[in-house]
Amino acid sequence: MTEAFEDDQWVSLTAGEGSKGPRLYDWVRVPLGWEQDEGFERWLLVRRSRRDPEALAYFFANAPQGTSLAELAGAAGLRWTIEECFLRAKDDLGLDHCEARSWHGWHRHMSLVMAAAAFLVRLSADQRRSAFGKRDKTSPEVLAAA
Repeated sequence: MTEAFEDDQWVSLTAGEGSKGPRLYDWVRVPLGWEQDEGFERWLLVRRSRRDPEALAYFFANAPQGTSLAELAGAAGLRWTIEECFLRAKDDLGLDHCEARSWHGWHRHMSLVMAAAAFLVRLSADQRRSAFGKRDKTSPEVLAAA
């Protein structure tokens, strides 16, 4: 499939931050001729590994008109973040322990789990912010005053 695109069509873009820095890939997009809603475009987004040009990943994208390739690549890169959030909700909050037999039961369980997840994320962010905001004896302001 890589032969279908010229080398100058590929654009190096980040798919977000990874544990070792930005995750760089080569990207190209192909417009799809399917009928679409007014104000939207559909694309086939192709990601190529920079280490192994034969390793390709494909994404379908339905985005507002004028969405740049960089925005599409960034959205495709969010997949890992979303999967991690769902994994934590399953492990910590029982997202996968629903045995509901109706839409209402399922919807209530999912709503409560997602509300609990949002609460814990906010609590964690507040605690991080307050912990990093405290000065200790090695803070630059304290050392400068000494």
